[in-house]
Amino acid sequence: MTAPRLRVFPAISRNRDPRTYVGELMRVARFADQNRFEGILLFEGNDVFVTPWAMAQHIIAETARSSPLIAVNPVYMHPFTAAKFVSSFAQLYGRKVYLNMITGTAVSDLQGLGDDSSHADRYVRLAEFVTLMRELLSSPRPLNFQGHFYRARHLQLRPRLPPELMPEFLIAGQSEAAQRVARETGCIKMQMLPSDLDRGRDVAGMNFGIFAREGREEARQAARARFRDNVDDRELLALTVENTDSVWKRHLYAGQNAELADNGYWLLPFLTFQADCPYLVGSYTEIGTKLREFAARGLTTIMLDMVADETEMQHVRKALAASGMF
Repeated sequence: MTAPRLRVFPAISRNRDPRTYVGELMRVARFADQNRFEGILLFEGNDVFVTPWAMAQHIIAETARSSPLIAVNPVYMHPFTAAKFVSSFAQLYGRKVYLNMITGTAVSDLQGLGDDSSHADRYVRLAEFVTLMRELLSSPRPLNFQGHFYRARHLQLRPRLPPELMPEFLIAGQSEAAQRVARETGCIKMQMLPSDLDRGRDVAGMNFGIFAREGREEARQAARARFRDNVDDRELLALTVENTDSVWKRHLYAGQNAELADNGYWLLPFLTFQADCPYLVGSYTEIGTKLREFAARGLTTIMLDMVADETEMQHVRKALAASGMF
């Protein structure tokens, strides 16, 4: 019996330079396309240099099969607008996309946009957004919708999206509200890689980075050389934590353990503002074994932080291949 294939969406490690941002994204996007990754994760926010919808179109036009995972935050657009983008990509390229549904951004950004919704209300809005968007993409007739945040009257999207190009929705929040919305809407629930590597048995999606080499000690030494501790970077992360109500970010920050654990879990790249998630460090075989264990518990989808360097990406590819599921 053939093992199920893991879907992998790489994301570039945090990039603070607009001069190199697009080039790094395209380097990872082309690598992902050539190596049968599902697509590439595209972020959203006031500080993102290129809006993810524009970047998605650029990537689709420049690749053969990539299906981008596009971050969608209701604070930036109406469900009809998002549905129209999905429909347009289908018409232009015959390509499916995935949608990473989020509510979070910096509190100061929400204030700047005039959005004073509570954390709970933002998830109510997110659930309505997903529901209305799905109905717009699939309904053969004009539809009516009555929610707290969205209302539609005889609204129709033309043409109707072919079923095989219907987007899949992911929710990456860690709060109870996020998990409730994931259950209610049938979205793929994401969580951060847990420090004991054994929690989250019922989670289909996970977010982490991979740093791999042929041998365990070689991987650990190379990881420490690549991600160095820095007081200024730690202070920068502290400022962002003060400016967020994100449950997952505060939970990771509360850990504050920068040591590389024996099981390969490493939080230092996050604590020094070089990545948005923990890393898994080890040999190709070790990481491949862990991925098989995760898949046996129900993992199907990975948001994978990657260093946008050709050599490092090849190491990641070898670790994924060692799982026998990629």
